[in-house]
Amino acid sequence: MQLKRVVVTGMGALTPIGNTLNEYWEGLLAGKSGAAPIQQYDASLFKTQFACELKNFNIEDFIDRKEARKLDPFAQYAMVSATEAVVDSAIMESNPNLDRIGVIWGSGIGGLKTFQDEAQAFFGGDGTPRFNPFFIPKMIADIAAGHISIKYGFRGPNYVTVSACASSTNAIIDAFNTIRLGKADAIVTGGSEACVNEMGMGGFNALKALSTRNDSPETASRPFDLDRDGFVLGEGSGALILEELEHALARGAKIYAEVIGGGMSGDAYHITAPHPDGLGAKNTMLAALDDANVAPSEIDYINVHGTSTPLGDIAEVKAIQQVFGDHAYDLNISSTKSMTGHLLGAAGAIEAIACIMAVQHDIVPPTINHFTDDPELDPKLNFTFNAPQKRTVNVALSNTFGFGGHNTSVIVKKFSK
Repeated sequence: MQLKRVVVTGMGALTPIGNTLNEYWEGLLAGKSGAAPIQQYDASLFKTQFACELKNFNIEDFIDRKEARKLDPFAQYAMVSATEAVVDSAIMESNPNLDRIGVIWGSGIGGLKTFQDEAQAFFGGDGTPRFNPFFIPKMIADIAAGHISIKYGFRGPNYVTVSACASSTNAIIDAFNTIRLGKADAIVTGGSEACVNEMGMGGFNALKALSTRNDSPETASRPFDLDRDGFVLGEGSGALILEELEHALARGAKIYAEVIGGGMSGDAYHITAPHPDGLGAKNTMLAALDDANVAPSEIDYINVHGTSTPLGDIAEVKAIQQVFGDHAYDLNISSTKSMTGHLLGAAGAIEAIACIMAVQHDIVPPTINHFTDDPELDPKLNFTFNAPQKRTVNVALSNTFGFGGHNTSVIVKKFSK
């Protein structure tokens, strides 16, 4: 069977450093930090009192107030970025076959804010079981995909992937495979997350996963720095329109890049810690390279998982050096989480977008907040510290790893016929 080629024809982003695709990209190149003291609730009693929240965002600028109340924030964010991507792609202007357009979305947690609000209302009341009729439809992780498909009438494959922080990269890989197998003409894919709330922050604090650098939030996410002390929680959404090449060409679509491979693996090691030698990370990158039929020497840029945790950053670098050997020194490596924070299930989507934009513009976004070299990391590696770097980026790889040992990598390249 001849596999179809898959291209990216639309994108949308709603992030802590920009509320549109272009604002997000400009924020990355400017080395903008999205971290600041939490505004959504009183965080004074929490170990971590800051996060990468959305800025100047009002859902009623995008969705009618009555309809917005039926959506958990994670689904609201999904609708905003998906709408931007659909409009950007102009796919609806070509009278497409809606039976062959699907939605494959990712979210690691789903409607956590809704769950928190309903639990507080019940347990803080008199015990009478009164629940909002939208409680379940707002909370369940698959509902974002449902709402996107309902808005546009997309009747193709429709589901959500849940693999913690790897969720949206899993969604992108599934969308890629669905299209190249000829089972859809186009897929809206990506991911969204909205966990900057008391339960989200409190839960990650209990795991000792978050930075507690309350005196300097904007510098708290510092991947590969000696003094990194945990990740910074972020929120938002990223969306991509993946489309079969001939379908895109037939309607005259603009093409950002081509998706050429995806890899997945399991650490089979620990529920939260990575394999110390990066075994799972190594395997997923090798799988992606094999799937894409490209040699390690062809990769120009890796957007790493790079969460700013003491163990995770080292394990990923070990994996990169095992996979790429001497070519590792010719790569640009960067962690855009240094700017956006960690968007959990949405991280893979916005980081794949960063890779696509790097391929388009031949510039690598930086890893900001580097102050002190870590002696455990090879100083000859190029982590793109503190400023973007111009270079030819023909092929880029994005890594995303999740609690439970879920590892994913996706590869994109410059498009040529």
